[in-house]
Amino acid sequence: MEYPGFITKDFVPFDPLELATETERICLRDSSRKYTAFYCTGVYGGISTGYLVGCCLRCVFCWVSFSRDFPYKYGEFYTPEEVFEKLVHNARKARVKKLRISGGEPTLGKEHLLRVLDLVDDTDYFFVLETNGILLGKEPDYIRALNKYRNLYVRVSLKAGTPNGFEKRTGGKREFFELPYIAVETLRKEGLFFRVASMSDSKVMPQEERKEMVRKLRMVGYKDYLEEEICDPYETSVVRLRKAGFSIF
Repeated sequence: MEYPGFITKDFVPFDPLELATETERICLRDSSRKYTAFYCTGVYGGISTGYLVGCCLRCVFCWVSFSRDFPYKYGEFYTPEEVFEKLVHNARKARVKKLRISGGEPTLGKEHLLRVLDLVDDTDYFFVLETNGILLGKEPDYIRALNKYRNLYVRVSLKAGTPNGFEKRTGGKREFFELPYIAVETLRKEGLFFRVASMSDSKVMPQEERKEMVRKLRMVGYKDYLEEEICDPYETSVVRLRKAGFSIF
């Protein structure tokens, strides 16, 4: 497949599972994965972050750097052990107790992620796994592999409430729309500690679609808190929105 950058007005929808495989080919080398930075930030009350490269969606409102769209241009490879050491080093300096991997889709590179979590599990640090749910929805055993970690919190970020909204705003073919909802349902059934977030800002998601999203969450048994995100005018977000034909800023 031709590797897709950000969505344009005349984009051709892609298979996000195929894109996941191609992104892994670019961003993974054995168990190592590409990262661009390690730092601490104030979200979650203070958290040490590894900023990785690569995602299997092309959300028009995404704030992360252009390493998402052009992963072959950015990043250096780090082993899980090196990632863990950097996360903990920065956490100690900033006196925070939470760790995460962000800037892309952390579930790409299963072996890499699980090894990082193995290392974290032997500490008293808390790990936040932010995910779009595509791979977790496709592979229930991935969720079961996560279930053994005692200090893990999973945050599933929904992008749409309808197949058309999913395709329009993520670039992924509409037939893959259900995967994040399947992930939510499986996470609930397996008893993991998780919550759902959504980019349901009315600037990008129509209110009728938001209602449908909430209805679907109820159908899969999710009745907990829904964290609804606001589409902020980050420089990268503005570029992606305008390239895709959205005039909201």
